[in-house]
Amino acid sequence: MKLTLDYLAYFDTETTGTDKEDRLVQIAYRYPAASEDVNAYFKAPLPIKYLAMAVHHITQKMVDDRPAFIDDSVSSRIATLAEQGVVFVAHNAQFDVKMLAKEGIEIPTYICTLKVIKYLDVDLKCECYQQQYLRYLAGIEVEAHAHDAWGDILVLEQLFIRFLKTLMKREKLSCEDAIDKMISITLEPSEIKVFTFGKHKGEKIADIAQSDNGYLKWLYKEKSGEEEPDEDWIYTLEKYV
Repeated sequence: MKLTLDYLAYFDTETTGTDKEDRLVQIAYRYPAASEDVNAYFKAPLPIKYLAMAVHHITQKMVDDRPAFIDDSVSSRIATLAEQGVVFVAHNAQFDVKMLAKEGIEIPTYICTLKVIKYLDVDLKCECYQQQYLRYLAGIEVEAHAHDAWGDILVLEQLFIRFLKTLMKREKLSCEDAIDKMISITLEPSEIKVFTFGKHKGEKIADIAQSDNGYLKWLYKEKSGEEEPDEDWIYTLEKYV
């Protein structure tokens, strides 16, 4: 089956935190094909952490009288869309997909715009890949608050369309084939091109492979030993060490 824009839904979550035990407190999605715009808040089974509040500004008081996500009709609707083959689009989608999995909702097919922009940025023109940076870099003008699920999907939709057009033009693909390509990109690890931390911050990893390969070997050992190794780092470092 050829996927078109009619099969896409844009979504984002805000959560109690970013650790294993954390759960969602807000979800927003836009499914243009059915004219569905949803923005809802929920009471999670654990309190919202203050560090999370400092990012998304959702307080415990704001959700104390809200239902649990799993008991709300929004939950069953998202599950139905996933079962119907809708492709969900998110920035750093793995995080949001894992959050839904904690609620018993599996998203079998999705597109991660974070991975897509890493793939597209072959000339390393982006200083970072955060959604709000990309928003201003692309000149997107929408009324949207950062780190609010609804505001984030308004930006996300605009970024996705730009990325889709870029991919279609660059690789001479139809819209349907470009969407398939984005799904494939999402499923594969992304190569990290530049250090954003440490003594080699700002330097290309390919250059460090030549000048300080011992550092890459040390970093590979460190990354491999993490409880949840970052697949992008493992993929990148295995290429050079």
